[in-house]
Amino acid sequence: MTNTPRKIVFDKLEMLNISFEVFEHPPLDTIEIALKYWKNINAFHCKNLFFRNHKGEKHYLVIIKDTTTFNIRSLEQRLKQGKLSFASEKRLLKYLGVRPGSVSAFGLINDDTNHVHVFMDNQLQKAKKISFHPNDNTASVVLEYSDFIKYLNSSGNTYEYIDPSPKND
Repeated sequence: MTNTPRKIVFDKLEMLNISFEVFEHPPLDTIEIALKYWKNINAFHCKNLFFRNHKGEKHYLVIIKDTTTFNIRSLEQRLKQGKLSFASEKRLLKYLGVRPGSVSAFGLINDDTNHVHVFMDNQLQKAKKISFHPNDNTASVVLEYSDFIKYLNSSGNTYEYIDPSPKND
């Protein structure tokens, strides 16, 4: 069997002795479509956003609960690096090894230099289970939140929690 993006994810989780479930579905291009397929999966589902700073030398993976609104201005103010913008397809491939529509925390497997810093929605800490695409948006992988943190720690990437919600200025 070839090393498909999802097989690489599954192998990594098995190497870390992390149990997981896989739910197959058609490609999910929006959260609205995904919610129809996720309705019977008992987990916090995640929206993953990949940004670069205005100079293009720093990259950030933002992981938020699927239905949470994200305030990019708040993160820009926190980082004091100017405007953030979505990273290009070329940058997605270079740093996370994924294509648009398949951005996932599991893309950190492909970040050999630990270049990407991760910001996580503080709501996720309340989750018993959490789900992500396995670097391919035709399935969802569900694992215990504590096991996700084990995976994240094994990646070597830095991470921190944020409140992603819009603030009333």
